[in-house]
Amino acid sequence: MFRCRAGYARWVNFEHQYFLNVLAFRSERSLSDHFHHGMFLNTLTPKFYVALTGTSSLISGLILIFEWWYFRKYGTSFIEQVSVSHLRPLLGGVDNSSPTNSNSKSHIVQCKVWRNPLNLFRGAEYNRYTWVTGREPLTYYDMNLSAQDHQTFFTCDSDHLRPADAIMQKAWRERNPQARISAAHEALELEDCATAYILLAEEEATTIVEAEKLFKQAVKAGEGCYRRSQQLQHHGAQYEAQHRRDTNVLVYIKRRLAMCSRKLGRTREAVKMMRDLMKEFPLLSMFNIHENLLESLLELQNYADVQAVLAKYDDISLPKSATICYTAALLKARAVSDKFSPEAASRRGLSTAEMNAVEAIHRAVEFNPHVPKYLLEMKSLILPPEHILKRGDSEAIAYAFFHLQHWKRVEGALNLLHCTWEGTFRMIPYPLEKGHLFYPYPICTETADRELLPTVFHEVSVYPKKELPFFILFTAGLCSFTAMLALLTHQFPELMGVFAKAVSLLHRSHTLSSCLCKSNPQ
Repeated sequence: MFRCRAGYARWVNFEHQYFLNVLAFRSERSLSDHFHHGMFLNTLTPKFYVALTGTSSLISGLILIFEWWYFRKYGTSFIEQVSVSHLRPLLGGVDNSSPTNSNSKSHIVQCKVWRNPLNLFRGAEYNRYTWVTGREPLTYYDMNLSAQDHQTFFTCDSDHLRPADAIMQKAWRERNPQARISAAHEALELEDCATAYILLAEEEATTIVEAEKLFKQAVKAGEGCYRRSQQLQHHGAQYEAQHRRDTNVLVYIKRRLAMCSRKLGRTREAVKMMRDLMKEFPLLSMFNIHENLLESLLELQNYADVQAVLAKYDDISLPKSATICYTAALLKARAVSDKFSPEAASRRGLSTAEMNAVEAIHRAVEFNPHVPKYLLEMKSLILPPEHILKRGDSEAIAYAFFHLQHWKRVEGALNLLHCTWEGTFRMIPYPLEKGHLFYPYPICTETADRELLPTVFHEVSVYPKKELPFFILFTAGLCSFTAMLALLTHQFPELMGVFAKAVSLLHRSHTLSSCLCKSNPQ
């Protein structure tokens, strides 16, 4: 029994000695590794630190430039977008059927693109701008939408039965302008084709006078087709579709003829043509002919008729536009703007008429906050696109391009707008979450406007202003810090070498102390 106890004691003593030897070996090995690591750091020259910090600064600078370019182009951070789109689902992100996804779909519906009621002529105006400046005023996306509109309004399923219409059906799908023009001439050789005259007036005519002559020829052909299809519209679905197409063609021609008269200075004639067209086809509100009428009446300074048109179309059940809201604000501002003084108003307060004018301006600014900068000439105008996004920068450009002269004509109107428009933003501190008189501001306007407007020479107006993403600020700070280290290392190599060695020595002493603590827990 005593032998067993002695053997057991020797075995315990052996295990204890073995454990201590292992710990000592490991501590010596770690000390040796750290010693060699420290020797390696001590052998590094200042040139190595310059190269290291310079390379880090270059890489972070390239990331910063890319992030800034991506943010300016798409309005978001690339790193953040990749993290949300690809990394978040892997880490258990939001399900596709979540309320967030349904809300984004509703925003997309709100961001519907509309045909610009006052769009310019492509041949007589847009192309002339290109010839003079060498810039393309229309984007590919905008022209593609126009091609889709032409196919919707000017073609039908029965076009293949008539040779000229069959040619024009292919012409509207052509991307090459010269091919479209050649096809229109080919169709006119077969018969008087209204849509062929439309294409030539829009794209081949280099002046408004030439376009007007072609539209007058188109009216004759369009009216004949309209009368024939009107008699047969109840004979079947095919004839009904043809009559609908002929109606769209005739309305388009007459509206463009009225716009030609307006551009050539025959404003009263243009007003009469627009009124007759609205009486003859009261259900075709999709063309927004009333906006053309409002602009012409403002040119005539016939403010009573402008008010009558607004009373009919500025209704709660009808869709709003910048033309409706800002014209209503202009009429109310006209009543008080000539005597308005901000100093006097601050002393005595606003009168009832002034309060109504200010509220109308706030309503208009809430609907489209981009317009005032163009009216006040704080931002330069460009040619309006063929399509606009309501409440977006494209609509603001289209409105200001034609209506700036009307605001200038009313004495004091721009001064009143300048003094009051920014007060709207104090009423709506969070426009993307909650509106005041309208629904919250859509979040998709910036993306759509970047597709509609030529961003090469136009800076798209963004509302509300976006703060710089975190990753841009982070990469900017990292780039600046590493560049500063590289510069200091290059200018003061000895001092920075001493500093680097001191840092490595502190790190090594801390590591050694932690290793000793682990090897000797007692």
